[in-house]
Amino acid sequence: MQYQSSYGQGKLQELRDAPGEYYQLTEPVTPDELLAIAQAMANDRLCSGTSLTSPEQTKLTLSALLQGMEREVFGVLFVNNQHQLIEFEILFYGTIDAASVYPREVVKRALLWNASAVIFCHNHPSGSAEPSQADRRITRRLKDALALVDVTVLDHFVVGRDVTSFAKRGWI
Repeated sequence: MQYQSSYGQGKLQELRDAPGEYYQLTEPVTPDELLAIAQAMANDRLCSGTSLTSPEQTKLTLSALLQGMEREVFGVLFVNNQHQLIEFEILFYGTIDAASVYPREVVKRALLWNASAVIFCHNHPSGSAEPSQADRRITRRLKDALALVDVTVLDHFVVGRDVTSFAKRGWI
């Protein structure tokens, strides 16, 4: 049995007979259309209540959302004490190589969403997923600011051609 998906305006079918989630393109697509399909699927995975207990799945979802953006953006996944997503927001938009991040605004949003934890993410339009010293400094500042209101920082993902996890490197 096949199910027609809304992704790509009818260009994608979900294969229901296959174990797991598998999709098949039903007609040729351009690279931009394929990226738009991946971004739409990633957005669907970030709906409220989604459990974010798998770092690998979170990494893949954020990669689909942030890869290919022309300027740097900084986003936050706000989660409850069960690590279920409350909200995902891109809080700061920057230039091709930097985005200004303000701890005060991140704390305000965490309190607004009543989050018990957060996961940070930002992209590097250059394609390098290697965190800069500035990335590490702002993560420490954010972690310190959020600790004052009992909000835990679970991870910070840097998305380029690959994805780097601060937690996996022992930096959180």
